[in-house]
Amino acid sequence: MEAVAVTEVPKDAQLIDVRSPEEFAELHAIGSVNIPMEQMMTRYGELDLDQDIYLICRSGGRSAQVGSWLERNGIDAINVRGGMIDWEFHNLPREAGA
Repeated sequence: MEAVAVTEVPKDAQLIDVRSPEEFAELHAIGSVNIPMEQMMTRYGELDLDQDIYLICRSGGRSAQVGSWLERNGIDAINVRGGMIDWEFHNLPREAGA
């Protein structure tokens, strides 16, 4: 699976946040969509397969696991290395709330 730094995520990317709803509500990248890791098996149909799928979590571990699962099921995904920790460090656009 491909992995990119937070600074390489396009501004208009399909960014899927795989953290819990509580973590997402606390702080998330603007424009990201929350599909928690535990729900991906039932909600992957919500992904737009016609564009790149970027996966983000807190540090990159859960998003890598989700990406591996998607790829085993024929869906390419890109892991965002460093996750929201790096996103905040680089002062990229983020907001609180669901």
